[in-house]
Amino acid sequence: MGRRLPFHPSVQCPAPLSPDSLGNAKRVQPCEAEKRLLAALPAMVHPCSEQDEKTQLVVKRHPQRQPGSLQSPQLPVHSPSSRYLVQEGYPLRLRYFQCTLLVFGVWILYILKLNYTTEECDTKKMHYVDPNRIKAPFVTATIAALPVSGTRTPSQVLGLCASFQRAQQYAQQVLQKECRPQFAKRSMGQLFRHRYSSDLPPFVTKAPAGSEAEYKYDPPFGFRKFSEKVQTLLELLPEHDFPAHLKAKSCRRCVVIGSGGILHGLELGQALNQFDVVIRLNSAPVEGYSEHVGNKTTIRMTYPEGAPLSDLEYYSNDLFVAVLFKSVDFNWLQAMVKNETLPFWVRLFFWKQVAEKIPLQPKQFRILNPVIIKETAFDILQYSEPQSRFWGRDKNVPTIGVIAVVLATHLCDEVSLAGFGYDLSQPRTPLHYFDNLCMAAMNFQTMHNVTTETGFLLKLVREGVVRDLSGGIHCEF
Repeated sequence: MGRRLPFHPSVQCPAPLSPDSLGNAKRVQPCEAEKRLLAALPAMVHPCSEQDEKTQLVVKRHPQRQPGSLQSPQLPVHSPSSRYLVQEGYPLRLRYFQCTLLVFGVWILYILKLNYTTEECDTKKMHYVDPNRIKAPFVTATIAALPVSGTRTPSQVLGLCASFQRAQQYAQQVLQKECRPQFAKRSMGQLFRHRYSSDLPPFVTKAPAGSEAEYKYDPPFGFRKFSEKVQTLLELLPEHDFPAHLKAKSCRRCVVIGSGGILHGLELGQALNQFDVVIRLNSAPVEGYSEHVGNKTTIRMTYPEGAPLSDLEYYSNDLFVAVLFKSVDFNWLQAMVKNETLPFWVRLFFWKQVAEKIPLQPKQFRILNPVIIKETAFDILQYSEPQSRFWGRDKNVPTIGVIAVVLATHLCDEVSLAGFGYDLSQPRTPLHYFDNLCMAAMNFQTMHNVTTETGFLLKLVREGVVRDLSGGIHCEF
């Protein structure tokens, strides 16, 4: 007589199998009651399952299955539910398929979250104060009366750093002063000591020196597990160092131009064009904004998703410095250097549209030395090293802007900044000079520690290591 379940009087299950009937276990069909219960309660332990303390017999693996393949777990053979699972193998496979769909769905939602912004800033509708109409004594008195909040300067509380004439005058003063050879490296060494390596090569080369450090970490902090891809790329690139005509200068001045909305209206374009090396970041445009950001570009530093989509943003003498974050970035860069079309299935692994072609010669491509990112993150900013996580990020990856500032100290003798500064306390201010995103959009990103980076840049400006031409970090004029 079968056993009646206490919680469901109408369902009966067959009695447990005896050891003598093991040979016929796989041929036993599940009872109709079992089928109904399995269909109604697929995620629960079958009510007919019962562990026999005296018999610890388990079903052996099927001889045709390979180790590690999907199959039902080893369940007691005397359990009716185990007979069903071993025979069919269907519920576990279905559950695996459901879990795969769930993970894929969550991944899609996460990508949408990264690209979704709840609010846009329309600068035409925002209250705008024309700095040209504000007299300097009024500005000075107003700034002096404003309180300082945390690391924010009074000029940031006001939302402007005096008039654009004074910003232009300050930029000209920086350019007219005598250039100081090795000043940036020397100052960084004094400020951070052993945490800053003054002899790091800026770009990846074929030379074996430094290769051990380059392959210690995974991207973007190193090229561990990607040595073959790196060597393949280096074979395609005829040049790996800074251009000879720039190295020939006895003293070089760099300016790193960020994408900050503070640039709009300062009309610093003419002054920015006078620097020896102009570094631009990601897809920040020049066309249509040259009055504010200039039109000279020496280096365009970015990663695949950040590269400009328009051919108009690339100039024949530009250097394209690639920052590689993940495996498909190597495939993308190789396709760009060889002027090939990236396969469609590779494009699926990027979180936004990437450039299909970059109208530059192979000699104009460079690969950023990942040790610079590693040193910026773990030594200078003192972020924690990568930890294996099931979900989320450690916020230990510096922004392209901060990485570019550190790179500039390795390339040039003096370094200036323009268009930098995140003021998260002003969520309705424009984030970029070229679109209508609000500062509040930075609250949605999960990779960068903006507060730590702001403190780092503020320290550099206050210590005189770099100059802030737009006053977004610290107003010096």
